[in-house]
Amino acid sequence: MDVIAVDDPTDAQIRQWHAVLLAVHADDPAGDPAPEPEQTVARLLGAEQGSRQRLFAAVEGGEMVAVAALRLPGEPGADRPGEIDIRVRPGHRRRGLGTRLLAEAARGLRGDGRSSVLAQVTAGTPAIPFLETHGFHCVLTLSGLQLDLADVPPERVAALVAAGPPGYELVRWRGVVPDEYAAALARAKHAMADMSAYEGAPWDADRVREMAEMVNKRGDGLYTVAAVRGTTVAGFTEIVVPADTPECAAQYDTAVVPEHRGRRIGIWVKAAMLEWLRAERPEVREIETDNAGDNVHMLAVNEELGFQRQRESREYQAAAADLPG
Repeated sequence: MDVIAVDDPTDAQIRQWHAVLLAVHADDPAGDPAPEPEQTVARLLGAEQGSRQRLFAAVEGGEMVAVAALRLPGEPGADRPGEIDIRVRPGHRRRGLGTRLLAEAARGLRGDGRSSVLAQVTAGTPAIPFLETHGFHCVLTLSGLQLDLADVPPERVAALVAAGPPGYELVRWRGVVPDEYAAALARAKHAMADMSAYEGAPWDADRVREMAEMVNKRGDGLYTVAAVRGTTVAGFTEIVVPADTPECAAQYDTAVVPEHRGRRIGIWVKAAMLEWLRAERPEVREIETDNAGDNVHMLAVNEELGFQRQRESREYQAAAADLPG
């Protein structure tokens, strides 16, 4: 059994990597669609803008039986955690392959000057005991929700938009945030306290633009609706419509700044987003989101709109110094 670095994956290696992902999905689909070959190609051949990646694979008899992808956002030494994703074929588990891949990734993590790493996994899968055995601790529980737009009457959405709080106005944009709102949007993102406790990197205008440019580079559409008072972004919501599956949009960040809470701004901006998508992107049929388990206010907003719970996932974090290797 060899563990190799896949620095410049060939077509054959990409096919083998994808076969591992399909085998893992078949063993525990968790209600999610199987990965498409094009998604694997895009993931392996180009790291997201503003990040780099290291790829590793365990090979037996010339075939990959386990794979690991380490994402390194920002420049080397950046005060941001790395992100690790390890997949092992069901028939090859409990043989130390995941541990060997984690050790290789840990060396890459420490060599890049990172102090910690994150992993997101589905609850109830073998990944949970694996991570907990190797120094990871759960820092966030996420409820996966889905909204079928056909179940939300347009007149109800219009009523929610019309009931917006006085003294605020709705502003919307597609893609990169306009310059006049960049700093204010970054400040509003700090309201996502459930993430800031462990994400490591502060939001600023440059990072807000970087995220939007990354989405644009993929060919996806980023839509933002914000509630504004003067020069302050009091609350906002973001939706991404994927280029390859535009019928299923993804909810990105939603937050309301603490001093503006209690005015139903969250449901106001989300309703305005639904109204905009119906006019701008009528092909969108559903929206998926992950809701932090302790964010009871946003969970209530989503359920009032009609989101239904589908799954649960968890974010785990480990200090680089605690990892094997």
